[in-house]
Amino acid sequence: MTTSRYKTTPIIGFGQRYGTSISIPLIRAAIDIGSLPYRETITKGTQRLDTLAGEIYGDSRYWWILAAASEIGWGLQVPPGTLIRVPNLDDTLELLG
Repeated sequence: MTTSRYKTTPIIGFGQRYGTSISIPLIRAAIDIGSLPYRETITKGTQRLDTLAGEIYGDSRYWWILAAASEIGWGLQVPPGTLIRVPNLDDTLELLG
């Protein structure tokens, strides 16, 4: 019996699942063509993507947006000095509809 990789993954507010194969390329492509505004920040010390998302977006569950935009993969812990792209949350949610 084959099971979906994301079958038990929690659903977030706009109906997408963490780590969907659709969200990552959409975010990256929108950044590449300039249609998704973002700013940049550099990680410091032991800063994690989830804590950074909590500080920036007010919700640590959006860590995966930072990971996708920054082409990091799915690791929460990143080395100090890592360049993080921070897309505008409202624009990102609209993009993923």
